This record gives sequence, C-alpha cells and structure tokens, in this order.
Amino acid sequence: MINLGFSILFSSLIFVIFKLFSTYKINTFYAIVTNYFIACLVGLLFYKGEVIISDIPTKSWFLGTILLGILFILVFNLMATTAQKVGVSVASVATKMSLVIPVLFGVFWYQETLSFFQILGILLALIAVYFASIKTKDINLPKISFLLPVLVFLGSGVIDTSIKYLQEIHVEETEYPLFSAVIFASAATIGVLFIIFKSIKTKEKITWKDIFGGIVLGIPNYFSIYYLLKALQSETLNSASVFTINNVAIVMFSTLLGIILFKEQLSLKNWIGISLAIISIVLIALF
Repeated sequence: MINLGFSILFSSLIFVIFKLFSTYKINTFYAIVTNYFIACLVGLLFYKGEVIISDIPTKSWFLGTILLGILFILVFNLMATTAQKVGVSVASVATKMSLVIPVLFGVFWYQETLSFFQILGILLALIAVYFASIKTKDINLPKISFLLPVLVFLGSGVIDTSIKYLQEIHVEETEYPLFSAVIFASAATIGVLFIIFKSIKTKEKITWKDIFGGIVLGIPNYFSIYYLLKALQSETLNSASVFTINNVAIVMFSTLLGIILFKEQLSLKNWIGISLAIISIVLIALF
C-alpha cells in the first residue's frame, strides 16, 4: 500500500504542475518532451546495474517500451486536442474512466477473482470519477468530436494495460528503473522528432522556462510510473484493485490539492464524486 500511496502522490503532483504551467505561460508540449529526458535520466541514476546500451534492444520488453513511448506522445496530444475542442471535463473523464480496461484485462487474462464488494467498489469508482471530474452542469459532446474522447479512453487504458502486462511477464523487479527509463527515452525521441517536424512549419522555439518546467515535471513523472510498477507486485491487492484505487485516489487527491493550492470551487456533483471515491477505495482495499 505504501508503493501505491507514493504512486498516487506523484501522479497528483503532475496535475498541480500542469496547472502551474498555464499560470507561468510554459509551453506544455515542449516541457513534456523535456520531462521525458529528465525522467529517463532519473531512471538511469536509480538503476543499480551496469547500463550497456547495446544490450537494451535484446531485452524481451524493449519493443514494448518503444510502443509505449509512441502511445505516451499520441495520447497526450489527443488529450490536449480533446480538452481544446470538446472540453477539459470530457478529457478528464475519458482519461480516468479508462481504468475499466486494465481492470477487465486482469480479470479475463490473469483469471483474477473479484469479491462482490470489490465489484461494487469498481462500479462506484467509475461513477465517482465521472462526478469528481465534471466541471460544468452539462457535457454537450459535438457529434463530430465524439471520436476524440473515445480515443483518449482507449489510449489511456491500453497504456495502463501494457504496463501491467510487461511488468508481469517480461520485467524483473531489479530492472524497473531501467525499464521506466527506456519508456521515457522512447517518448522523448518521438517528441523530438515531432518538434523538428513542427519547427519546419513554425518559428516557435523552446525557451529556458519550458526546459525548467520539464525538469520539475520529470521527477514526479518518473516516480509515478516506478511506484505503480512496485504496487502491481502487491500480494494483498490484485491489478484490478491497484488500478482502481490508483485512478480514483488521484482524482480525489488532485481535486483536494486544487482546493487547497488554487482555491478551486467544487460543485455538489464534485463532492458526491469524492464521497463515492472514498467508499469505493474502502470496499476494494478492505474486502
């Protein structure tokens, strides 16, 4: 549970940092690409073994890290586009409700069993995420833009499921830092290629402020993945429970941080969502 708690803490800090990006006018995408380099460096520093570059492509999990790196960049851009064209609330709901994908994967692929109370907790979690994330009275989804949140939902779910699969089958615990570092290196490489392509069309340049923002983001970003991998090794919680508690608690904790740090106002629906989140976590963790 301690590892899961750290994953929730660092993941929630990421949302706070994103909020500060808009406050200090930091280019989010450039900061994101920088953050991948920093997260990769942190992973290499925490890896206790010898890093032999030529050996990395021979690892059974290497191809998976390449695909995850591509997904990290694609899903991030889809989230940004969804937030801009459809709304931040829709993007948030689509991202967090994606927890249903790794949960179902764990049940059907790994034959994980769920008690009645855990199933009830997961259902409450889905409802909780919706109510805690919504920021407007109604979500009016344009028909043309309907595909965007669907892609965010699927992409986020595939990322979590892929991490679980690789962690379970291919990655030894001693290689977690290296595995995480290679994922971030892959994402950074894809991001740089995108920036080069973009620079051909626009004259926008990366600033030192963007780089600093990426450094601040990179450290918690790395540890959010590292401790999630550690939490998935729990002997008391299966992967369905880990992903549910992780996603719901992030919504709850980041919402509370928004109230404390940024004086954000919550509606009655938000408070209902937080209350249901607490109940769902108790049901899943205790039963």
